[in-house]
Amino acid sequence: MKARPFFAAFADAADGVWHAFVAQPNFRIQLSLAVVAIGVAALLRFDARSWSVLVLAIGFVLAAELFNTCLEHVVDLVQPDAHPLARSAKHAGAAAVLVASITAAVMGAIIYGQALAHVLAQRG
Repeated sequence: MKARPFFAAFADAADGVWHAFVAQPNFRIQLSLAVVAIGVAALLRFDARSWSVLVLAIGFVLAAELFNTCLEHVVDLVQPDAHPLARSAKHAGAAAVLVASITAAVMGAIIYGQALAHVLAQRG
């Protein structure tokens, strides 16, 4: 197979993100929550460690949603009719997003809790 230029691969990836944004309501919700999380982190003046955790958590959830979207499309392509294995595959993909989201929420509770405690201690 012929090697593709980096820009072409990057454009394909950007198209995948755009398609998920347009076609997947959950991706839009997760992206909106990420924007809010970034805004609140800026207000709380996160340190470098907290920003790193936040960026990893956001990336983890968005990547999981993109993988789930990919899985759903492939399952629909291979098995357009209802089938127990197709259902199981889609449910496993959704479960992966749920696990990523719960993990990110726990990470968020920890880093936002620490930042809020720090702000309150400075005011106290």
